[in-house]
Amino acid sequence: MIAPLIAGLVAGLLATPAAPAGPVLQPLASSPAEQQAVFAYWTPQRLAALTQPSSENPPKSGPDGAPWPDPLPKTVGRLFYTDHGEDASCTATVVRSKNRSTIVTAGHCVNDTDLLGEHNAWNAHLMFVPGYHDGQAPYGKFAARAGVVDRTWLANDQQNAQKFDTFDQAFAVLGPNESGQLVQDVTGAQQIGFDRPGAANVTQFGYPRAASDPAREGLPEYTGARLAYCTGTARHWTGTATDPDSPDQWGTACVMGGGSSGGPRLRDFNPATGLGTVVGDNTHAGFFAAEGKPCGYDDPGCVRYLVGPQFSRKVTKPLYDVVSVYPG
Repeated sequence: MIAPLIAGLVAGLLATPAAPAGPVLQPLASSPAEQQAVFAYWTPQRLAALTQPSSENPPKSGPDGAPWPDPLPKTVGRLFYTDHGEDASCTATVVRSKNRSTIVTAGHCVNDTDLLGEHNAWNAHLMFVPGYHDGQAPYGKFAARAGVVDRTWLANDQQNAQKFDTFDQAFAVLGPNESGQLVQDVTGAQQIGFDRPGAANVTQFGYPRAASDPAREGLPEYTGARLAYCTGTARHWTGTATDPDSPDQWGTACVMGGGSSGGPRLRDFNPATGLGTVVGDNTHAGFFAAEGKPCGYDDPGCVRYLVGPQFSRKVTKPLYDVVSVYPG
């Protein structure tokens, strides 16, 4: 009985006329042959091209950015994809689900517009590599069978942060790895939380390809080669008076740049187990003055924070409910 119900749910989502909000599920590499084509696309040369050159900078670490030591959290990995013909990468996290095949990431890592905010399209060749480091895939590679975002995200114009940043969140369902294993059976999974208070101590992970701190630019954890993290008390980013943001953006001080999008914001993270509760995702930067007042990125004395939407029952849970039962 379960399979027909799932099929009916998916068919209804795909056939439903446009609505103000709600999940939109898009099949991606649905068949084994399509998944093999994704694996074939990501040659060692393509993967290497998404790792930035190293620098001669000496190691530098702090709560606002550091390499995560071994062992790496198995549940966090690098998400490779093609966006309007350009190869790119984000970060994603395995979350507990009925299909044992679900990851959470940022909306723009699954569905995006071009740089002008036009020609919305689903990204191609999505491949998740949990525990990625230095070109290695210790737990295998997983092609995305389907992605889901909120319908509002499909209208994103890259201009109206106040309207769209809430919806920069997405899930994907993965097929099995090359050995036929489901991702949750290999890596375990993080809990996911909805409507948790934003003001809390958090740990944020990512595979950034850049650092906002010139002293850390080109270190391995800022080239895409290795996992980086930031930790501290999350602040509520509302944007500035001239550039307001969505009301649910949170994050801590962090120098991680592009590539860290989609990475998890975790509460109650236990370094010994590598587990916690994902309460949001990384999407963009916010800036705060010393007294905690939001400020512009070029204002003197402003500190960069890595922020993103706080997961909610209103926006996030409907996406999760759809994707977590989709066959992996």
